[in-house]
Amino acid sequence: MPSQPSATLETFANPQPDRDYTIRMTIPEFTCLCPKTGQPDFATLELEYVPDKLCVELKSLKLYIWSFRDRGAFHEAVTNEIVDTLAGAMEPRFMRLAARFNVRGGIYTTVVAERRQAAWKAAESVVLP
Repeated sequence: MPSQPSATLETFANPQPDRDYTIRMTIPEFTCLCPKTGQPDFATLELEYVPDKLCVELKSLKLYIWSFRDRGAFHEAVTNEIVDTLAGAMEPRFMRLAARFNVRGGIYTTVVAERRQAAWKAAESVVLP
């Protein structure tokens, strides 16, 4: 049997813990169930984070995201649950998750949740000519 969904996230040591850098991931096949109707909800998740000591291992992230497929969850709740779980596992300097749900009843929903370490400050943006 191939891989199974899993709620366990694996991490590995950040190879550059003394540097701020951003990791961005697009996860285009997120699904969960509408808790009211039981119908599937589809979303693209856009995850970005500045790691501190740990990074998330990609296969475990895929299996974790897969674990929502048969669960009923409101868009707002599932987005916050995912960012809380990821932030709890990695303790990143900064994390943002944008969940862009497909149209449902003529309405597109995007939920954005962020977490940051209290002392962390983002570097100034650089605009090149």
